[in-house]
Amino acid sequence: MIPIKDVNPSRTFPIVNLSIIVACSLIWLYEWSLTDEVIYTFQGAVTKFELFLREWGLVPVELPQKPYTLLTHMFLHGSWGHIIGNMWFLWVFGDNVEDKLGKFRYIIFYILCGLGAALTQTFISLAFGGANVPMVGASGAISGVLGAYMKMFPHARVLALVPVFIFLTLMELPAVIFIGLWFFIQIINGIITLPFIGYGGVAWYAHIGGFITGYLLVDYFRKRSYS
Repeated sequence: MIPIKDVNPSRTFPIVNLSIIVACSLIWLYEWSLTDEVIYTFQGAVTKFELFLREWGLVPVELPQKPYTLLTHMFLHGSWGHIIGNMWFLWVFGDNVEDKLGKFRYIIFYILCGLGAALTQTFISLAFGGANVPMVGASGAISGVLGAYMKMFPHARVLALVPVFIFLTLMELPAVIFIGLWFFIQIINGIITLPFIGYGGVAWYAHIGGFITGYLLVDYFRKRSYS
């Protein structure tokens, strides 16, 4: 399912949300510039892009030596599809959450969701394999934003492209349905791919952990005047 827009006007300009999008986009452009630069090591040829992800992405087994990657991994991405998909979801849903929480609370909330996502995926990777696979992406933090959105705006309408058999159909769904289905898909994919977690791929458990973190924390971050 692909959200097109939500029918839920924001009352303030989402400067923090937009800043996160710009920061992630600029960092991705730098990453992309490294994809053609090859370095030869004892293990063979490797691109500077891969080395960059290895250094600043979250590698579970290396976390005690690189605790800073709990933060830096949230601003890295692995492909054009990865960055575009993440930033689009953040653009659609993040402005209303920022509006509801306030600027400062929103950035703290966003980071805490990313941390919750990272720790969930790290635990799963250490327990079931994948401890040496770098994790990058804002999707864990953004999943927390989705959890907050669903809790605060369950009846807001979301215009989305929804697969119906082999076709994509435009449908307007309540946020609780759209995001609820999205979360259900994350759980199913997490269960199905658990035996293959050591081969990399989508960090489904980061999505799950981030969503739950955001859903549970958002009430503590809401501005009192909006209660």
